[in-house]
Amino acid sequence: MVSVTGASTGAGLVVAAAAATCYESGYAFQALEARGVGARYALRASLLGQLVRNRRWLAATALSLLGWPLQVLALSLAPLALVQPTLALGLVLLLVLGARVLGERVGRREVTAVALVIAGIAGLAVAAPQRGSAVGGTGLVLAIVALAVLAVAPYAIRRRRVGLLAVLSAGAADSVAALAAKVMAGELADERWVAAVAVAALAATAGALATVSEMSALQRLPATRVAPMVLAFQIAVPVVVVAALGGEDWGATMLGGAVAGAGLLAVVTGTVLLASSRAVSGLIAPPSPGSPPRR
Repeated sequence: MVSVTGASTGAGLVVAAAAATCYESGYAFQALEARGVGARYALRASLLGQLVRNRRWLAATALSLLGWPLQVLALSLAPLALVQPTLALGLVLLLVLGARVLGERVGRREVTAVALVIAGIAGLAVAAPQRGSAVGGTGLVLAIVALAVLAVAPYAIRRRRVGLLAVLSAGAADSVAALAAKVMAGELADERWVAAVAVAALAATAGALATVSEMSALQRLPATRVAPMVLAFQIAVPVVVVAALGGEDWGATMLGGAVAGAGLLAVVTGTVLLASSRAVSGLIAPPSPGSPPRR
């Protein structure tokens, strides 16, 4: 007989996979449309002003936005240590699309990457901590403030060569949104509606900042560098923060914690390999200088 906890975790895994599909599909189409915007708009709020006039970019954004309530629902059913890494499954969909649309060959590297992601998620499903108590307090505030400082850093520096910093900004802002989703799941469960709305506003702000930073980074750096770093950051950092704050117990035994840690490492490694694959990066890579935007 399947336990209630096991059934809840399984349902959370399924919902997280659906969120991953929305996130990565929307991301690919967002990036394709961002290629048509002039580089002079990078790291400026006016970049969003240009993009919101594009109906296809808006449709892709709507698809990405659908992923967030699904992520919150998944976090109400399963631990963040499982939900956040499961978002990497969206890259498998991009790999299939890249192979079919761009005709890129799926080789040993891609097969190994997919195997690592799936094996890592399976390990986390077995050994990851229970959903645990809500995360909050001074520790969480300090973590979010530190990530927020990194997220706004390129806008404060205002230098031309801030491509790498824009990548880190996107990862940090996405991490804030993920932590906010974890907190919001707890607030909704406790029926604290005002707090839930406030956290949702924080997540929306972080998400918008992450979008501007990532679209700007894609205008300046190859997608093979942008996507792996952003995804690895937003998968690993929230999991580590929540574990460090005691919001999720990483196993009653040393073996359980080791398996969960190995699973997270496998997912992050597979994510980096997949995101840097030509079959995946070709969907989101910006055009070479002087070339017209592809549609």
